[in-house]
Amino acid sequence: MLQTRDDLDRWVAAAPRLWLFLDYDGTLADFSPTPDLVEVDPEVVRLIRGLASKSNVRVAVISGRTLDIVRQLLPVEGVLMAGVYGVEIQLLSGEVVYREDYQHIRPALNRIKLLWQSLTSGRAGFFLEDKGWSLALHADKSEKALAREVLNAAHQMAEKELPRRIFRWFVDDTFLEVAPLQAHKGRTVDFIYDKFPLPDCRMVYIGDDDKDEEAFGTVHSLGGANILVSNRPWPRHLGEADYILETPASVRLWLQQLLEQL
Repeated sequence: MLQTRDDLDRWVAAAPRLWLFLDYDGTLADFSPTPDLVEVDPEVVRLIRGLASKSNVRVAVISGRTLDIVRQLLPVEGVLMAGVYGVEIQLLSGEVVYREDYQHIRPALNRIKLLWQSLTSGRAGFFLEDKGWSLALHADKSEKALAREVLNAAHQMAEKELPRRIFRWFVDDTFLEVAPLQAHKGRTVDFIYDKFPLPDCRMVYIGDDDKDEEAFGTVHSLGGANILVSNRPWPRHLGEADYILETPASVRLWLQQLLEQL
């Protein structure tokens, strides 16, 4: 356990090589007003470009957004980029790897999309996000009771259409997403590390939500450390996080200090 900021900084400084695994929304930058909005943050681009330019640092960004949007947000060379939690990955060479068969996944999503469009039509506060590989229904701008009712109905009607062996769910009070099994950040870290090992590296994963926490156990198994981005009191809810930074601004400040040390 890294008990203090000094513990974290010393542990990172002692790394012969450093591998940063980073979420984007809620970690590097604040959340966008809507999931389809692309607002490039020059400070984030500068930081990632600077870190990626260091010979002893490797950077991977794993986002729930599509790979196309991640590339727009981070027009930076020399960075591994993963979209839809790792279903689609752009390698350091620029080659793109797809870890699912789109033709196998999409037909069921097309059926669900029609159902969800009908369910939310005329109801304010809902946003249906089509990521190609997954469908996400956002209800954070809806009245709470209505959000709960609609999301429960959407979940039930979709399960009847899904071959369960190839899909998984992300569920909370204002969000519902159906995605293929490889949409899993822990499996994505494992895949990337297995395909592109970096000897003598220390890994740091930074993320803000339950999808990122799915990677925390994987990172620990590889000897790395996890930073949770959260403004909740700690250490009561740490789980497999080793340290907490409160906001994306705190993450950017830490990365800036790391860049200066490097």
